[in-house]
Amino acid sequence: MNFIKGKGQIMFRKSILLTALAVLLSAAPAFSQESRFEAGAFFGWTFADGADGAGILAQDGNFYNRIDPKDSIKWGLNFGYLATEQAEVGFQFSRQQSKLTVGGTQTNDVGDMGILNYHGYVSYNFGEADTKVRPYVMIGVGATHFPSVPIPRTQFQTPSNTKFSTTWGTGVKFFTSPKFGLRVGAAWTPVYLKSDAIGWWCDPWYGCYVVGDAQYSNQLDILGGVVFKF
Repeated sequence: MNFIKGKGQIMFRKSILLTALAVLLSAAPAFSQESRFEAGAFFGWTFADGADGAGILAQDGNFYNRIDPKDSIKWGLNFGYLATEQAEVGFQFSRQQSKLTVGGTQTNDVGDMGILNYHGYVSYNFGEADTKVRPYVMIGVGATHFPSVPIPRTQFQTPSNTKFSTTWGTGVKFFTSPKFGLRVGAAWTPVYLKSDAIGWWCDPWYGCYVVGDAQYSNQLDILGGVVFKF
């Protein structure tokens, strides 16, 4: 009787193990297909501007009152985690291969200026995870770095500066396979530079205050790239 009982327990344990193994094997393909991470690279063109000021009369006889980054190519990398099928959080780096220009009665290039952007972002991807065409919107918060630029024929250079910035984007991802896709989109990155006083604002309760005109350096991007899911 003990032998029969022991044999029954062994058979029962085997059936439990076989059932658990079958469940794991059936679930493995679905689990492996669930891609939680996305990495990408992008490349495009940036329309950029800077700010104006009081201006100076330079030694070349021209009056200069603007300083701008030049329109140029941009490239970048991003890495994100899909917290849900739609919600993505991640980090994005980009570099605008620009030149610093001064403008007024004449526009001149000062020198090369690679503008760097560092942003953490939140993105919403429309549709299901396995949809081949997925529109998206995103917002990012971080910093933009303007490097120092040597001024030709002098011993001086512009100061480097890192400013708080945001980035806003939208576009579409086209997946040609479960793990690979293409991306096209547009993004806008405004960077606050300064405020110029333009007058006074007065209130009978709170008194009078100087009113400022905020100036931003804007990067407007048209981008394309690749997306990898894993």
